[in-house]
Amino acid sequence: MTWEVDLVLCEEVGRDFCQKARIFAISRPNANGLKNPEEEALFAAPSAHDESLREILCLRLRKPVSLVAMTGEQLEEGLHELKVLQEKAQSEGLLKELMQSEVAVGDGSSLEEIRRKSQAEPLIKLVNHLIHQAIVEMATDIHVEPVETGVKIRYRKDGMLKDAMDLPKWVQASMTSRIKIMAELDIAEKRLPQDGRIKWPHEGDWIDLRLSTLPTRLGEKVVIRILRHLEQVSRLDGLGMQADILTTLRQLIHRPQGMLFVTGPTGSGKSSTLYAALLEIIDKDINVSTIEDPIEYRLNGANQVQIHERAGLTFASALRSLLRQDPDVIMVGEIRDEETAAIAVQAAQTGHLVFSTLHTNDAASVVTRLVDLNIKPFLISSAVLGVLSQRLVRKLCAKCKAMAPATPEEKLYLPDLPELCPTPVGCPACQGTGYKGRTGLFELLIFDTTVREAILGGKSDTEIKKTARYRSLVQDGMDKLNLQLTSAAELIRVAVMEAQI
Repeated sequence: MTWEVDLVLCEEVGRDFCQKARIFAISRPNANGLKNPEEEALFAAPSAHDESLREILCLRLRKPVSLVAMTGEQLEEGLHELKVLQEKAQSEGLLKELMQSEVAVGDGSSLEEIRRKSQAEPLIKLVNHLIHQAIVEMATDIHVEPVETGVKIRYRKDGMLKDAMDLPKWVQASMTSRIKIMAELDIAEKRLPQDGRIKWPHEGDWIDLRLSTLPTRLGEKVVIRILRHLEQVSRLDGLGMQADILTTLRQLIHRPQGMLFVTGPTGSGKSSTLYAALLEIIDKDINVSTIEDPIEYRLNGANQVQIHERAGLTFASALRSLLRQDPDVIMVGEIRDEETAAIAVQAAQTGHLVFSTLHTNDAASVVTRLVDLNIKPFLISSAVLGVLSQRLVRKLCAKCKAMAPATPEEKLYLPDLPELCPTPVGCPACQGTGYKGRTGLFELLIFDTTVREAILGGKSDTEIKKTARYRSLVQDGMDKLNLQLTSAAELIRVAVMEAQI
């Protein structure tokens, strides 16, 4: 790169204007190795002949301006560099301001001193910046981790943790106390885990932040889960399902009664799938109710219940009460215990359509899990309509993905790989990761006559899989790899390694 982004000039013009006009100030060495002279400003732009843009810049800067035409890729790279420089400058400014204030808290500090220092304006700005930046970057979690030499801030984005900022050790106690005060937690209690929530204003509405603290050897670790109620619920056809699975699933969710389970680990998109299913069947002629912990999306047309275990409102008690509310469709956020499972199965057999989730490795394992919850096999076979198991894989960045030969290790795990496979490269659009966004891997097990007979016969999960002959998560992943949506490495990480455990 023969030019450098000039942050000072960009700030003078205005960062929002630069992003909107797709321009940025540049400085580049001349023949003598010196930067361009002070009397002229250089700006990268889509066209070097945009006179109206040049005049606007001249008026804003009150100096001559020349435009340098650059390609879309170069502009993307420069705007990304500008964003990085702005974030770095803002972080450095906050840290500098923080260092000039007295926020360090010692082991012998009183509660009043801790509370007072955690309310210091520079500290408040720093915490607000970290939360705001995570929301802007579409992160799902913020990790505040104490380490030997300081505090590491990491954001989880597209399912992966990435470093965001490193802070000095003396910030740790004050910052942790500030976050706990925001969540109305006890700042004096550092020996036990605590949970809380924060209502965060964002673009005219509120984002729900769920806070969890955990005492570690090096101090309290804090994780903040970001729940974006403003996000529009995805449609079923926008989740990445193959056409045959989508068609069959739609048939199941329009049945008048029975149970449909969505399974997978935490963070695999189960709630999004259930909301998409509810969105498709919500109608003025039916009563749709949900029991959740927490309520992750606001769903118009549904009666959403937030459980509160401390007050005695559990999944089981809420479900029992809900059945007296004349429901047609019920979504139970998660079946965790025998009582909830028994009530849900009973509801599915008495004219209600019930959606819920379970934590199992695959679709067939739901049978074993329900038996563990003391649900009789004949009840499982008669109540359950089907099980959708899913995972989330990162999608390759459309702007930089390339084709490359499969590695020996990839062929070992996936013998059916083609010679050339889509692979991540990295560019400004994906922040150098090679991936942008996520899509789902799905396997759908239908409880037809054959599967029901296998359940009644006490067959194992493996035998049920062979009986059903459904497409597995790995097979669905191979289909998406052949469509160049994801990479072999990502498919192995998410689906193959787990299947071999």
